[in-house]
Formats: sequence, structure tokens, C-alpha cells
Amino acid sequence: MDHGPLFIDTFFKPELIARYLPDILKGMAVTIEIAVLVVVAGIALGLALALIRSLRSRLINVPIVIFVDVARALPPLVLVLIVYFGLPNIGINLPSFAVLWLVLALVLAAFAEEIFWAGILSIPKGQWEAARSTGLGFLATLTYVVLPQALRLTVPPITNRTVAITKNTALGTVIGVPEILNQATTAQSFSGNATPLMMGAIAYIVLFVPVVALGRYLETRFAWRRG
Repeated sequence: MDHGPLFIDTFFKPELIARYLPDILKGMAVTIEIAVLVVVAGIALGLALALIRSLRSRLINVPIVIFVDVARALPPLVLVLIVYFGLPNIGINLPSFAVLWLVLALVLAAFAEEIFWAGILSIPKGQWEAARSTGLGFLATLTYVVLPQALRLTVPPITNRTVAITKNTALGTVIGVPEILNQATTAQSFSGNATPLMMGAIAYIVLFVPVVALGRYLETRFAWRRG
């Protein structure tokens, strides 16, 4: 067998593609579901923490800073394993799907909080003072003057960080979440062929290349608007 047919037989075997395509599609559906939930929860929590931090209460800010630093420092895989295997020892049992969602959402929230906080700090102090001089209170100034500008500035970094973290849905394979990689590795173990793994790689490309392209577009567009 020459190299061409051997390559096809190893990575693109037609009968294996037909056999395992439904499993890969199921994995894609699970991956999309987790990614959407992670993005919604992570960004919402990160924004909420940044807004709370803007109140500048040391009693509140210290726990937020500790949480953010720890979540950003630890690899997501370590957090997944700690939560999945550790919590049952204290009587808390979470499904593997919930564990993956919780960990990735908290990690995204930690990064998002720092990004949103940096955006808030980037707004000149004069704008705060000008808004307050018109009679607006602190919360009104934050909501109607500062936050819209800060959010516009944070679009590129928050998009890039979101893409990076949602790709970590592949970590679900270590705790049995039936996402793309789990389906692909299971199929590979039964078939003894790399075709399912190649199918998984293509599935990730189909899902995340458009997201990466969107992130690049947003980064370019909002960078232009800032200029």
C-alpha cells in the first residue's frame, strides 16, 4: 500500500466516518451547549464582580481579588479534577456536565472581571467628575457614562479570552462529559483507527474557526473606533 491510500485508511476511512459521524455530531451539540452556558455565566459574573469592585469597599474587594488571582493562576484541568473528585468527599455530588460548566464559567469570570475592571479604570477621572457635576449619583454615572465606554474598550480582549476558555470544553473528556473529544477518543479506542480523532479535529475547526474570525473582526472594528 502506497502512502496515499494508507493516509486515507488511517485518517479518513469512509466506513468509520459513516459509523461514528452521529457520535461526533452529538459531541458537537454538547460542546456548543457547554460553551454557550460558560460564556453567558462567565461574562455576566465577571461584569457583576467588576461593578461590585468599583464600589471600592476593601471588605468586598479583597475576596474578589483573591478569587480572581487564584482562578487565573490554576490550570482549568486542576480545578476540574478538584471539583469533580473533591466535592463528593464533603457530600456535594455534581454531574460531570455541571462540573465542567461551573469551572470554566468561574475561570472566564475571573479573566472577565479583570478585563472589565481595567476598562472602568481607563475612563478618565474627568468624565466621572463631569457626570457627577450634572447631578448624577455614583451608580447613575457608572451605568450611563462610564460603563458604556468601558464595555466598548473591552470587546477585543474579552472576545479573545472567551474563545480561549471555551476551547477548554475538551477537558470534559477526563470526567466523562460526552463532548467532541470524548466521543472521538471513545470511537478511536473501539475502532483502533485515527479517523475518529481526525473527525473530532475537523469538528473543532468547524465550531471555533468562525468564532476566532468573529473575534478578529471585533478586535479590528473596535480598535478602529477607539482611534
